[in-house]
Amino acid sequence: MVDIAHFRKLALSFPGTAELPHFHLISFRVNKKIFATYWPKENRAMLKLSLIDQSVFCSYDNTVFFPVPGAWGKKGATFVDLKKVRKDMFKDALATAYKGVAGKK
Repeated sequence: MVDIAHFRKLALSFPGTAELPHFHLISFRVNKKIFATYWPKENRAMLKLSLIDQSVFCSYDNTVFFPVPGAWGKKGATFVDLKKVRKDMFKDALATAYKGVAGKK
C-alpha cells in the first residue's frame, strides 16, 4: 500500500519536480508537464505512461494498474490503486512516468 505521504516523497525526489494543484487534484510536474496526479477520493494515482509502458504495468495486475476510461487512457493515462500496489512497483511506475515526461522538451 502507498499513502499520499509516500507518493509525495517519491514524486518530489525526482529532479525539477513541482507539486501544484490541478483542479481538485494534486499534480506532480516536471518541465511544466504533469506526470502524475493524486485522486484523494478514490485513493489512486494517475500516471502518464507510454502505451507500451501502460501495457507492461497493466499486464502485471489489471486490478492494480488500469487505463483511465476514455480517450486519456488510450493515450497512456493509467490509474494505480494505491491500496493494492506494492511500494517497489509503484516506485518503478512513477519513475517511468517521470522519465517519459522529463525526457520531452
